[in-house]
Amino acid sequence: MSWSTADIPDQSGRTVVVTGANGGLGLATARALAAAGAEVVIAARNQERAAQAMERIQAAVPAAKLTIVKLDLGSLDSVKAAAEEVLASREMIDLLVNNAGIMGIPQSRTADGFEMQFGVDHLGHFALTARLLPALLKAPAARVVTVTSTAHHMGRAVDPDNPNLDGSYGPWRAYGQAKLANFHFGLGLDRLFREAGAPAASLLAHPGLSNTELQAVSVEETGGGLSQRFFLMLARTIGMSPGEGALSQLRAATDPGAEGGEFYGPLFVHSGPPVRKPVLRRLGMSRAIERLWQVSERETDLELRP
Repeated sequence: MSWSTADIPDQSGRTVVVTGANGGLGLATARALAAAGAEVVIAARNQERAAQAMERIQAAVPAAKLTIVKLDLGSLDSVKAAAEEVLASREMIDLLVNNAGIMGIPQSRTADGFEMQFGVDHLGHFALTARLLPALLKAPAARVVTVTSTAHHMGRAVDPDNPNLDGSYGPWRAYGQAKLANFHFGLGLDRLFREAGAPAASLLAHPGLSNTELQAVSVEETGGGLSQRFFLMLARTIGMSPGEGALSQLRAATDPGAEGGEFYGPLFVHSGPPVRKPVLRRLGMSRAIERLWQVSERETDLELRP
């Protein structure tokens, strides 16, 4: 039987933080969780678009409980400020959806000097999770859902001596590294939760081929790169809607039967209903996760340990 938003259990009384909830998969995720009764924090960089997203959700869900927090994942100072704002009025967080990301862009740097895709897609989320961890651990059964991509299969594990790909940058090489980092982060975090006996779980999801702003931004940033235009064309012609693409992360976030360390994605890789997927590339994974933590804690100057 196909899983849909109708299968989301009542989320009343739960507090949820969704990054990049101002559009695409994040907006669809925030809307579905708000419709199920959760209080949703829309964590986004573009405040104008975040306000528009709030209006769209409230139009569909008049009783929605929503808050906007400014979050630029490309700035560790912004991550700190956003986390402090979230925690100022909440002692407990039940769900964190690390959804935001960028894809296949020319080489650039974050405010802290990190390669942009690794910095935004992984390091920003690593820092946010670390800062929200105390509130997550106060929840009776918190979940952290990190959104990766099938592109993690083409990625290489982060090199502690060159995490920013200096001298070897390529838009898709960087994207593959970032998405594999997301993959290793989700699995590594769940391993730490289990070892600590923490009442929390970390899960992974990928949206398949979904028609969101991600591909259009990639084309804009590259000035119309050939491969970027190809993926935009595919997304617009055969891609799933944002609502359909968000089902995998929604299932990972809310399905009572989902467990820590599991990975959800569309049945037919790029499309279809959300199902549990096998965790592949296990050879050398433990070492890769250890190195990712080493790099992430060093670069963010934050410890992420339950």
